[in-house]
Amino acid sequence: MNYLAHIFLSGDNRQRQVGNFIGDFVKGRQLERFPDEIRYGIRLHRQIDSYTDNHPVVRDTVVMLRPEFGRYSGILLDMYFDHFLALHFGKYSDNRSLSLFSANFYYAMIRNYTHLPERVKGFIWHFISTNRLCRYSTVSGLRNSLEIMANYKTSAIQPEKTIDFLQRHFPELEERFHDFFPDLMQYVEKSEQESW
Repeated sequence: MNYLAHIFLSGDNRQRQVGNFIGDFVKGRQLERFPDEIRYGIRLHRQIDSYTDNHPVVRDTVVMLRPEFGRYSGILLDMYFDHFLALHFGKYSDNRSLSLFSANFYYAMIRNYTHLPERVKGFIWHFISTNRLCRYSTVSGLRNSLEIMANYKTSAIQPEKTIDFLQRHFPELEERFHDFFPDLMQYVEKSEQESW
C-alpha cells in the first residue's frame, strides 16, 4: 500500500501514523532509535506490506499489470489503491473528511520532525505544501505524484501510460480494491487486538 493507506490504517495515534508513513525509510537496527509509538507504526507498516503482498486479490492484480509495467506493477498498484481509498475515504472512515484527516497528519509530521529520517525531511515540506494526500483523490493529482516519482525515483515510471491504464480498467481495478481493502482493515484490527 502507499502513503494514504498506511497512515489511515494506523488509527488516530499520530506517532503511529508517522511511523507507518516512514516505514520504508527505516532499515534494520535503525528502528531502535525511535519513540515507542513511532516504532509500533514502523512495525505495523511492515505487517501491512507483508499481508498485502500475499493477498490473492493483490497478487492477481499485479499479474494483470505486469505485461504493461513489468517490475513496477506492485508500485503502481499501490498508487491506484491509494487513489481509490482517497475517492472512497468517507466509506472506509465512517464519513470522516479526507481534508481534515490529511491536515491532522501534516501537523503530526511537523510535531515529530526531529524523528524523521533524513530522506523524509528532504521531501516532507513539498509533500505537505502540495497537499499530496488529498490530491490522490483526483486523476490529475495521481498523475502529478507519478510525475514526481518519474523525476526523482526512476524514469521507468511512465505517468501517461499509467493513467491511461487506470482509465481503461477503472471499474475492474476499483472493484478489486473494494474486494481487498476490507480484508486489510480487518487484518490490522485483529493484529492490534492481539498485540494488547
